[in-house]
Amino acid sequence: MLSSTLAKTSAGILLYRHHPELQVFLVHPGGPFWAKKDIGVWSIPKGETGPNEDPLTAARREFTEETRYSISGNFVKLSPCQLKSGKMIYAWAVEGNLDPAQLRSNSFVLLGKSYPEVDRGEWFSIGDALVKIHPAQSGFITELAIKLAS
Repeated sequence: MLSSTLAKTSAGILLYRHHPELQVFLVHPGGPFWAKKDIGVWSIPKGETGPNEDPLTAARREFTEETRYSISGNFVKLSPCQLKSGKMIYAWAVEGNLDPAQLRSNSFVLLGKSYPEVDRGEWFSIGDALVKIHPAQSGFITELAIKLAS
């Protein structure tokens, strides 16, 4: 069991496709704070792991909560990243496809108003994704591109 003094962990999925070039699927956070922010704020679909929860199970759950898509396939573990806060993010890459227009996210309430956790998702080329994603998560994209090129 994780101690409350330990940094929290998150787990997520980096979905990719060849269309015809390599593309990755990222999500934009919902809510008023993020509404006008774009560069460096996108993310892989992810969320916190529960106590004693398997990180891949958490990653798959969070992907579904943030997109409404269930994901399966050959999950490839990527190297974790650590945020300045100390939080660790574990990630897996998997090939798949989804229609961003059909994305539906869980919501949260802020000051009496409901907002989606994720307000949109989009497919990006590797170059564009590296500009859009939160800098701490850029290693996931770079590692995936290297693994697929080998």
